[in-house]
Amino acid sequence: MAVHERPRQSQGFHLPSFRGNGTAPASQSAVSAHSDTHAARAYAFASLRLLTGFVFLWAFLDKTFGLGYATPSGKGWADGGSPTKGFLSGVAAGPMESTFHSWAGDPWVNWLFMLGLLGVGVALVAGVALRFAAVAGTLMMVFMWVAEWPPAQHLSDGSPSMSSNPFVDYHLIYAVALIVLAAVSAGDTLGLGRLWARLPLIRDSRWLR
Repeated sequence: MAVHERPRQSQGFHLPSFRGNGTAPASQSAVSAHSDTHAARAYAFASLRLLTGFVFLWAFLDKTFGLGYATPSGKGWADGGSPTKGFLSGVAAGPMESTFHSWAGDPWVNWLFMLGLLGVGVALVAGVALRFAAVAGTLMMVFMWVAEWPPAQHLSDGSPSMSSNPFVDYHLIYAVALIVLAAVSAGDTLGLGRLWARLPLIRDSRWLR
């Protein structure tokens, strides 16, 4: 009996089980590391979303109520001022200079601009309709980029434009940020993106996601 018991004892302690116990923690560590990386990325995009949303919302509030930053007190839209007249009438370079001058201060331009700031800002802060916000915000940024026209070294009066880059400025950075936030569904973290995606209308119209 003793001779037959030894093989059973040796079979009870064999290398495969030992290697299995050793690899389990390593596999769990890899999964944990991947999960931590995914969470960190999600929170980073959520932070970018919230900060960018605040940029748009603050611009809307300052231009509407004249909070004394870019818009002086008493010069806000609510006080009868124009949120576009000063900027568009000051365009001094680019292929749409005369067009922007003719648009400056027009009610329809004011409304489109302010609704764009408000809509994009609310969408980003709430984390909903990011695809629509990316399209609207990118169009807005492209028009503002053309208005400032970074490629120009000189203004229409011949003075230096003081452009620091012939192509890239902050308007393009904002546009790319909006597209990235929509592409990664940044509203799912610290936002209402998941709830928004479950609404029947949104499920049927994915472009509103």
